[in-house]
Amino acid sequence: MTDDSPPAAAARRSGLGLARVAHAWRRSLQLRVVTSTMLLGMIVLGSVGTYLYGEVGAGLVRSRTEAATAEANRLTEVVQAKFHSTDKTQNTDALTVAAQSIIFETAGSERSRYVVLSRLATNRSSFVINAVRSGEVDDSHIPDAIEAAVAEDAAHQKTQIVSLSLAGSAEPVPCLVVGQQVDIPLAQGYGVYFVYPMLDEVASLRLIQRTLLTGGFVLVLLIGGVAYVVTRQVVAPVRQAAGVAQRLAAGQLTERMVPKGEDDLASLATSFNAMAEGLQRQIRQLEDLSRVQQRFVSDVSHELRTPLTTIRLAGDLIHDSRGQFEPAVSRSAELLRGEVDRFEALLSDLLEISRFDAGAAVLDTEPTDLRRTVAKVVDGCQSLAESKGSRITLIDPGIPCEASYDPRRIERVLRNLVVNAIEHGDGKPVEIIVGGNDSAVGASVRDHGVGLRPGEAGMVFNRFWRADPARARATGGSGLGLAIALEDARLHSGWLQAWGQPGEGAVFRLTLPRASGMRIGSSPVPLNPKSLGARPETARP
Repeated sequence: MTDDSPPAAAARRSGLGLARVAHAWRRSLQLRVVTSTMLLGMIVLGSVGTYLYGEVGAGLVRSRTEAATAEANRLTEVVQAKFHSTDKTQNTDALTVAAQSIIFETAGSERSRYVVLSRLATNRSSFVINAVRSGEVDDSHIPDAIEAAVAEDAAHQKTQIVSLSLAGSAEPVPCLVVGQQVDIPLAQGYGVYFVYPMLDEVASLRLIQRTLLTGGFVLVLLIGGVAYVVTRQVVAPVRQAAGVAQRLAAGQLTERMVPKGEDDLASLATSFNAMAEGLQRQIRQLEDLSRVQQRFVSDVSHELRTPLTTIRLAGDLIHDSRGQFEPAVSRSAELLRGEVDRFEALLSDLLEISRFDAGAAVLDTEPTDLRRTVAKVVDGCQSLAESKGSRITLIDPGIPCEASYDPRRIERVLRNLVVNAIEHGDGKPVEIIVGGNDSAVGASVRDHGVGLRPGEAGMVFNRFWRADPARARATGGSGLGLAIALEDARLHSGWLQAWGQPGEGAVFRLTLPRASGMRIGSSPVPLNPKSLGARPETARP
């Protein structure tokens, strides 16, 4: 059952989207180049932007600090002078009023700066003035570190940047705190702190940040556009070359690229066209040579039919009268008939090969049970097996193995495999296994003879190839049987495969699709009887 819940559907859509992106990434060189260029551009611009943002921010802080410390130093001197000149020292209340007046006068315009006056921790005077502030910032906002530093060093300013939550600001505002010690009559050491909200600097940094982000985004898009245009100039001819190459591979040998200009890509197009012309010329030469060879084989095979018929008639006449001859002449008549049989079989095989080469071989398919075809072949080869001392064992699955194929051609393939197994089996048993699955039917023929050496399993289907050239063909083989069998298997879109080991025999497996055009998933019969797991050498279309 399929899970159609919204999360499952979303997951499927996400998976399909990722698969499409991955497919496009693998297939498009231009996409990879443009994407890589944009990513590298983003990394470079991000690095440069981060550096510039940091430098600008540091510059703004440095400038603000220099201006604030100079102003705070001047204002501290003003505050100190006013405290020294005040005459309101009668009591604590009068001095507190004077302090408030002085601090309010020193404070700047709205939110430009705040001033806080607070008693130092080292002050031991009994004359105490409560902390004075000019706005929303009070002594609780002053860091302990700067208070301690001001108390320990009366001659120098102390600065520190802190974040304060100010009215009207949605988030904490960085503020520069400048502190210095002042001496108040009777009250002695107090610290005066000037707090400068860095609102303008924050606004400037945000403007710079937005400018960098917007400019970087636009620049990345421009870089992507430039990369797209540049790569298109390179990729378009390559795509054209790929399309022309595909059409050439499909047999359209007149396809050519169109050179434009005199640059490297034009040289590529010219060289590609020269290569295509050379290939076309060589292919035509090979086609002409192939046609000449096919015509020669066909003509020779047909022309030899007439003299072979005459030789056959004369040989039969001599063979029938061999009892009247001397023993040596009688033996020669028998040998003559055997060689005429081989010659006739060779001519038939040559004609069949010439049909395959010319593409004239056609199938006459019909639904047939492969078991019936195998049984017919086994019956026909029993006499040969008995003469060689071999016993043929047929392993039948007991269920129909029906497929659509040409019975005459498949019977010829199986007969060739069985005859070869008997001939090379050295009198040992021959085993035939028939089977079928959903996509294919198959039959394997195994002998227990000399077997095949490594590398020979892929060569047994070559024309006129023999594992041992010195070995006699006692049954009169032409050397074309397996080559014709392979062509018959290919004509059916099937497989013909071989396996063998020295001294352990060989296995030949024929696999046919259930129906014409059906793809074979796997063969229903084994190839390697030992299931070694090694990849067998095969002969497939």
